[in-house]
Amino acid sequence: MQINFVDLNKQYNHIKSEVDGAIQRVIKNSSFIGGEEVCSFEEEFARYCDARYCVAVNSGTDALKFICLALGIKEGDEVILPVNTFIATALGVSSIGAIPVFVDCENDTYNIDTEKIEEKITSRTKAIIAVHLYGQPAEMDSVLSIAQRHRLYVIEDACQAHGAFYKTRRVGTFGIASAFSFYPGKNLGAYGDGGGVITNNAGIDEKIKKLREYGQEEKYVHTEMGTNSRLDGLQAAILRIKLKYLDEWNDKRKKVAAFYYESLNGLQINLPETRPERDHVYHLFVIETDKRNELLQYLKQKNIFCGIHYPIPLHYQGVYRGLAYKSGDFPVSELSASRILSLPIYPELEKEEIIYIKNAIDEFALTSVSPLVSIN
Repeated sequence: MQINFVDLNKQYNHIKSEVDGAIQRVIKNSSFIGGEEVCSFEEEFARYCDARYCVAVNSGTDALKFICLALGIKEGDEVILPVNTFIATALGVSSIGAIPVFVDCENDTYNIDTEKIEEKITSRTKAIIAVHLYGQPAEMDSVLSIAQRHRLYVIEDACQAHGAFYKTRRVGTFGIASAFSFYPGKNLGAYGDGGGVITNNAGIDEKIKKLREYGQEEKYVHTEMGTNSRLDGLQAAILRIKLKYLDEWNDKRKKVAAFYYESLNGLQINLPETRPERDHVYHLFVIETDKRNELLQYLKQKNIFCGIHYPIPLHYQGVYRGLAYKSGDFPVSELSASRILSLPIYPELEKEEIIYIKNAIDEFALTSVSPLVSIN
């Protein structure tokens, strides 16, 4: 048996006729850049998120960058964000000359530790980015309360949390604007790069529409220092098909996660914690063990392919050495980075495949020179 970390072929086979038909429609209409497919996807995704506007762009990274630009964040301004996240969260800030200010994560959900945010706020702080990491929403009530007290913008990085709820609302509508990625492996993924901004603010919507297309106000009239960052028609058509299945696929991810919890409970590994007010859509299923590297190699030998999200906290990345953080500044993230392992999870993962993964982990625990160790 071989179990890939992600298996997009299985998903494609399920919706093949619809996707193939949508691609042929775009080719027939020659609507490759912009056009009806992009406009329709923007309307449909905004409605799905219960937001007024969606602006489709070419990546989640650009979505974050454009949000910062639309808010007037500039060189030298500071934006607070978690140190435990994909580097795109920080690059969206630093690409415009602003300074990412890192905060450690919670030791059970891996999301930003809201109790450590206020100590990082200075006179130069303009915004807080709440990342809904691995598919579980951040603690938005606390983030919003802190932001209100200090008159800061809240930006949501929902690139891993399509369709997740915080309490009774979908993520993406709590902050002034939210960034989504439609990278192929995401819960809602295109067949290439893609991203989008969700907002209820008409000014942000208008500004980002200009920024994504050379700063155009109308054809050949450029009023902003924009760029080329458009979602193409083929990707929009594919995303429109997939959006219809997103809730169903998220429910299947939750069932896979539930079976993981049931199967792996009792083994000496840490399973992901889920807070009751946070609806986890399990973009990733992340476990922890002191024997992470050995387990990773053992599973690979069994043809079970896993991932690590993320092995290097942002303050250790070479690009951010100039921020002068040091070892020990973010102890929770530093420890988890050496212990976390992402198991395969996708809607099409079969029960017998999960059992195979469970048995392989069990075998490793029995044959290992030292047992799997839990920090709890």
